[in-house]
Amino acid sequence: MRYGVGLGRAGFTWSGEGVIQWKRPWPVWTPPAEMIARQPELEEFSAENGGQPPGLDNPLGARALYIFQNGQDTLYRLHGSPEYWTIGRAVSSGCVRLINQDIIDLYDRVSIPSPIIVRSGPRAIA
Repeated sequence: MRYGVGLGRAGFTWSGEGVIQWKRPWPVWTPPAEMIARQPELEEFSAENGGQPPGLDNPLGARALYIFQNGQDTLYRLHGSPEYWTIGRAVSSGCVRLINQDIIDLYDRVSIPSPIIVRSGPRAIA
């Protein structure tokens, strides 16, 4: 299977080997403190405020696969996106975005744990 993806913009890229250690349907989105520091308007979705509830406007979309490295959560995800026009671009805060129907398909194919390799470069493949 091959899916179109959106990757991290300059300064927010992640590449390497990891493990999909966890996955959730319709996840709650909790932006990290560093993101809230850059974008204070996201404070309403902080961990202290319970995150953004699941739904079509949630930045994690319909499904999320959580990338771990050496047993630690990297805070990077493969996830759905309501912003379908960002697929094929480098615009995210580091996560690997897919359109919602593709992440739903991938979610059903991935078992836990599963290895993942994210490559960087002009022909990056996730």
